[in-house]
Amino acid sequence: MAHQTSFDDLQDDIFAPLEEALAQLAPALEMAEIAHVLSVGNGVAEVAGFTDLRADELLTFVGGVMGIASSLRVDRAGVIVLGATDTLRPGDPVRRTGRVVDVPVGQGLVGRVVDGLGRPLDGGDVIDAAERLPIEQPAPPIMHRGPVQVPLQTGIKAVDAAIPIGRGQRELILGDRQTGKTAIAVDAILNQKDTGVLSIYCAIGQRASAVARVIQSLREGGAMERTILVVASGEDAPGLQFVAPYAATSMAEHFMAEGRDVLIVYDDLTRHARAYRELSLLLRRPPGREAYPGDIFYIHSRLLERATQLREEQGGGSLTALPVVETQAQNISAYIPTNLISITDGQIYLSPSLFEKGHLPAIDIGTSVSRVGGKVQLPAFRAVAGNLRLMYAQFEELETFARFGTQLDAETRRKLTRGLRVREVLKQREHDQLDAPEQIAALLAATEGLYDEIDPDDVAEAEKTVRKAVREEAGDIRDRIAAGEKLKDADREKLISVMCDALSGAQTEGGDGDA
Repeated sequence: MAHQTSFDDLQDDIFAPLEEALAQLAPALEMAEIAHVLSVGNGVAEVAGFTDLRADELLTFVGGVMGIASSLRVDRAGVIVLGATDTLRPGDPVRRTGRVVDVPVGQGLVGRVVDGLGRPLDGGDVIDAAERLPIEQPAPPIMHRGPVQVPLQTGIKAVDAAIPIGRGQRELILGDRQTGKTAIAVDAILNQKDTGVLSIYCAIGQRASAVARVIQSLREGGAMERTILVVASGEDAPGLQFVAPYAATSMAEHFMAEGRDVLIVYDDLTRHARAYRELSLLLRRPPGREAYPGDIFYIHSRLLERATQLREEQGGGSLTALPVVETQAQNISAYIPTNLISITDGQIYLSPSLFEKGHLPAIDIGTSVSRVGGKVQLPAFRAVAGNLRLMYAQFEELETFARFGTQLDAETRRKLTRGLRVREVLKQREHDQLDAPEQIAALLAATEGLYDEIDPDDVAEAEKTVRKAVREEAGDIRDRIAAGEKLKDADREKLISVMCDALSGAQTEGGDGDA
């Protein structure tokens, strides 16, 4: 009997682990609706077999490649593939996920470089976000929007003085290629170092080298720790280029809902439109003007309408958008630029002719406009630069007239002299941002004629002298200007006196040195 008991114990010791392993390997039922790939193109695929597929639903292919159900027909569906299609083959299974495309949001993204699906591109750890948001969300209703009340300083004199931007505004940056559009957007990001504004730079269809230069500029300017970079380069699938700006906007909306101010740059929407045109043609949608699909306006309007200033009861956050668009041969009335001009609240136009003359930034003040930001411009800015656009336009007209060699009266010569100096003051080096009080001092000196006796080539040095004097001797006025107070007559006179003394001292030192 003892022998029998020992044998049973041995049997239990042998078979118990096997029974436990078999229980763990028992097949489990998984409900899934599976279709198959019919055909694969460059960035798109056609699938068949689904009975209840929804528009914009996320699908998964073999190897973890994702796709968006786009063109739904009775027996098949066109899918925008969010990745490389070279691994997909006709007959491969496709699964539904039951959800739309979403991205991680939150503080864990700040300082990171991610793709259009929120996956890291900087070699860092996987982003562990507690919350995800769909990339497509409805724009805030009109009753949730508040007026644009706070300026967004870019640190660029020509912009802050003549084409001011407010938080919650959508200001288009347009111009021919290689005219400095990205430089203006990056400078605007760099200038937010002390404002608490979070920045998102979304690169669409850019070369990897161009994106690397932007990242390097942000790192050198100490802006990476308050910036998110969403990158869909020209080497990426057109589907990723298409979803990238929507994903970046959802990331920004999360912070806006928390009451924070966010600045987002879309660089650029011309390439975004081309990526969508490519996808639409591959999906066999009917082409319209310039082969763009009929909803090309809508894809940008539904994106940019999400930028706004929320009311206090909605959290009071803001989302300021700086979309970039490229023109061909200075044609700002082309299809895509016209669409975006009609959607946005103003535009900053960069002129190739000014760029070729060395007038940097090459902002054409006459063609540029801000339809909202002027209302929130600092009072001191309005007092100094209120008539800057008109004065500059008159100067350019007189300059054109004076080329004919006609004899000019004294008043005309004075306007030409003053205008030349104002033009020199509006020049600015890349990544050389100035705070509002220093900009106001430099422009005040120019409009009051303090540079009239100085050679135009020496105006830049004289401007540095003026700014230094105001920093050192008019700190109280600087503080009042920055606080949003009006520029009183006494303060104006003191600033002019300080700047005149500084310029006189500099000229005296220069004369002694020459002697």
